[in-house]
Amino acid sequence: MNYDFDTLVERRGTRSDKWDSYPADVLPMWIADSDFRSPQPVIDAIMETARRGVFGYTRADGAFESAYAGWMRRSFGWDVAPERVLWCPSVGTALAIAIRAFTRPGDGVAMMLPIYPPFLRLCALNGREARATLLRCEDGRYRIDFADLERKLAEERTRLLLLCNPHNPTGRVFEEDELRRVGELCLKYNVVVFSDEIHGDIVFSGRHIPFPTLSPELAAVSLVGVNASKTFNLADLRSAAVLSENDALLEAFARERDSLKLGRCSLGVAGVIAAYEQCADYAEQLREYLRGNLQFAVDFLHAETPEITTRMPEGTFLLWLDCRRLGLSGNDLAAFFLEKARVALNDGETFGEGGRGFMRMNAACPRSLLEEGLRRIRRAVRG
Repeated sequence: MNYDFDTLVERRGTRSDKWDSYPADVLPMWIADSDFRSPQPVIDAIMETARRGVFGYTRADGAFESAYAGWMRRSFGWDVAPERVLWCPSVGTALAIAIRAFTRPGDGVAMMLPIYPPFLRLCALNGREARATLLRCEDGRYRIDFADLERKLAEERTRLLLLCNPHNPTGRVFEEDELRRVGELCLKYNVVVFSDEIHGDIVFSGRHIPFPTLSPELAAVSLVGVNASKTFNLADLRSAAVLSENDALLEAFARERDSLKLGRCSLGVAGVIAAYEQCADYAEQLREYLRGNLQFAVDFLHAETPEITTRMPEGTFLLWLDCRRLGLSGNDLAAFFLEKARVALNDGETFGEGGRGFMRMNAACPRSLLEEGLRRIRRAVRG
């Protein structure tokens, strides 16, 4: 099937967080959902469920777990058993559960900044200490500072590392040797790894490597959070999964999840099953469309707005915009894009240290919207 990513779907007035959070003349390019229709088999599966007219409790019943396991095997060569797949409302929810399951109040949680804001916020809300190392930007490419990471992992009561790969917001897809070094340090200091791999399907350079596939030893100390949401635009179906080869880790995670009464799945499982079992062609075509969008944006900014620099991400559909040449900071920078350009982006400061002077742009939209957003930014910069 050939999919159409160019047609605009009207989302204003639909209680869309992305589109209804700002006035009608603001173009939203912030929160990380796409503006593309989900594939038809997913729509059909949800409609079939809805036509019954009964919205009682839903069971995953093995088909959901098998769908995730099958996708991991076909896409990444990870032959994980369906019994090691746990339903979870979202990867963000899974982050919170992992923090609660594998640490105690006052414990340290390691991470690499800048980072998806809930990494920091959920640590604070749960009384844990975020022990962050700053990724080093070298020629526009972010790299792990292993010496500083080791210092954070070695600190007393550091129990958990929250990894994000592909990395949000920088777009890095970490290489095998990098991931192995991270894993070796976690083994050395007895630190559990929770790897957020929600953008794993959206990779343009290199390949996505699920963390547990690196070695049996690393599989034994890690869990992975995944979701069909980014690839197939299914965020509202609330049907993510957590996978691990270690039964003890899975049991601890499930116990914490269930203690919060978060173990009941939703009708969204039907959509996920359809996506993973019938829509590999959609994922492939989406990647190529996003590659074109991202390269167009990079080329446009380089030629038309050199005050804002960025590079083609290795993964994700997000652009990390270095706006420091504009001479604005803090609220002034965010206000510049919102009030002058009339484009809503994510403020880099919310991603922690290393985000000041940056903005995050979501390029998962029809090309016409992307072009309009870039033109607005150019006009605002030219003033």
